[in-house]
Amino acid sequence: MRVVVVGAGLGGVAAAVGLHRSGHEVMLCERGAELRESGTGVVIMPNGVRALAALGLADYVREQATPAVSGGLRDWRGRALLVTDAVQAQREVGATVVVDRAELHRALRAPLPAELVRTATPVERLEPDPTGVTVISDGHPLTRADAVIVADGIGSGLRGQLFPGHPGLRRIGRMDLRGLLPNPPGLDVTGLMASIMIDRRSGAMFGLFPVGEKGLYWFTDSALPATPPGPDEARRQMLSLMADWHPAVPALIEATPPADIYVDPIACLAEPLPSFAAGRVALLGDAAHAMTPDLGQGASQAFEDAAAVTQHLTDADPADAIQRLLHYDAERRPRANRLMLASSRQSRLTSQTGAAAWLRDALLRAIPPRLATRQLAAIWHA
Repeated sequence: MRVVVVGAGLGGVAAAVGLHRSGHEVMLCERGAELRESGTGVVIMPNGVRALAALGLADYVREQATPAVSGGLRDWRGRALLVTDAVQAQREVGATVVVDRAELHRALRAPLPAELVRTATPVERLEPDPTGVTVISDGHPLTRADAVIVADGIGSGLRGQLFPGHPGLRRIGRMDLRGLLPNPPGLDVTGLMASIMIDRRSGAMFGLFPVGEKGLYWFTDSALPATPPGPDEARRQMLSLMADWHPAVPALIEATPPADIYVDPIACLAEPLPSFAAGRVALLGDAAHAMTPDLGQGASQAFEDAAAVTQHLTDADPADAIQRLLHYDAERRPRANRLMLASSRQSRLTSQTGAAAWLRDALLRAIPPRLATRQLAAIWHA
């Protein structure tokens, strides 16, 4: 069966490799001039690692396994609010891995033969008919496919064509800064690893995770100004906002060069899609279920999608494609949409200010670590 994958991000590459290995004729289309991934770190939860293992792509991430440390939520000064026993959670459901996004992309795409990749190839439109799908690029037919996997990201143009009545994305009024750097000499961040710090005064958030033995991945979540700032200005704003946080927070932001800081307005789907499949076309990753980053499940859900679509299309012939993709939708949509809504609820919880945030902090301190650990492990179960 001939399958076209549109979009060569992490999820699209994983799906292309899985479908190629299962015996299909694959074409991976990427609008960019080269096959690469930019960004900082990426958190892969245990369910994401299991999905990569199902695709035979877990070797790299397992080599980068993050040491299990007690994480959870802390206030802006680093004092514990909600403690989780990550050691116990990982013993039950597997390890969380934090890796350099660009290096992960290189590792995932390595098994894909170069001749299957078409860069500088934007897919503008899909024209389905009873026997297949014509893929349109630069105003002209590019190829025919028996099935198309749409993995063109959060701003997917093809999603709007498949579901013209869907409202699309909405910004939630917050922005995300992300940085990756070597651990600065003399800075002890051991007690903050795998923790999210939240500030009931401003509603801002700061997260910190180890990358390998000597790297650090940090991110912030704060109110979005009327005009999204560039990296220089966003960095200055965060340094001002977080000047009286735990000393490690401004020190890490200050130690990260502006060129290594990424700034994004946070967006998610305004509402869940009615289906992840439309005839011979299926959506994957952010194109299907763009969610806020609050549960750290974006990449892991894309990998679950890639593993599921590969499994459902294994041994399929062209006549089976529509029914097989309906099975993919039935498996993936309920779980991904639940996590999308749960991420939005988590975002509202952690960004509260004033009296509501004071009450939230008091309630978080009252939750037993064992219960918090059990809830964390439940999210990590596929």
